[in-house]
Amino acid sequence: MSQVGQDEAPRGERRAGSGEMFDGIAERYDLLNRVISMGLDQGWRRRAVRSLELVPGATVLDLATGTADLAIAIARTHDVKVIGVDPSQGMLAVGRRKVEAAGLAGRVELEVGDAEQLGLGDASVDAISMAFGIRNVPDRARALREMARVTRPGGRVAVLELSEPRGGLMSKLARFHIHTVVPYIGGAISGRDEYRYLQDSIARFPSPEEFAEQMRGAGLRVLRVEPLTMGVVCLFVATPGEG
Repeated sequence: MSQVGQDEAPRGERRAGSGEMFDGIAERYDLLNRVISMGLDQGWRRRAVRSLELVPGATVLDLATGTADLAIAIARTHDVKVIGVDPSQGMLAVGRRKVEAAGLAGRVELEVGDAEQLGLGDASVDAISMAFGIRNVPDRARALREMARVTRPGGRVAVLELSEPRGGLMSKLARFHIHTVVPYIGGAISGRDEYRYLQDSIARFPSPEEFAEQMRGAGLRVLRVEPLTMGVVCLFVATPGEG
């Protein structure tokens, strides 16, 4: 395997949002996602896959691949190679089992890696996807610059991220779900309190407009920002280049 990322946290560290934190919920992560999103998360991923506009033979880098849901969805719908990268060994272990079960081991490769430091050459991949991971990256600007660097000219970068609706009739209900329902269900199913981190990380994440501006500042031309499901999720689609 190529060395996609190199930084590792000190042994025993469980920083909020780190790979070590996600190791603790890896085995129940998929169930948690289905329950907490009320089954909508798979549809959000399918929307991200379509936005990549892939052609046969392409190479896709899936950052924060976790248990490989998005990597598998990409490989199932397109004849492409997918490199999935995540800092959590536990999540990748689950993902490798799923890749094997799907019969995709020949086209989906999962590696430990860090979005802030990609050991890949300039313009070396045709597309990048990232679902529900950018808010966990400490140096978000650096990760976005790396995405711009390794994506070929004209290639697509698709970032899915949870968002806290700030207006409209449904915003109060959405905030109640994020701040109350998500931590309660997450803790009940996983037996851990890591999912309480989720509400804080969503609240701290920039607005869609602000994050799109961060993408532009990192060398990505934002093609569109799509709010999904009343704005609880946003899909950001970009390509390398200014503007």
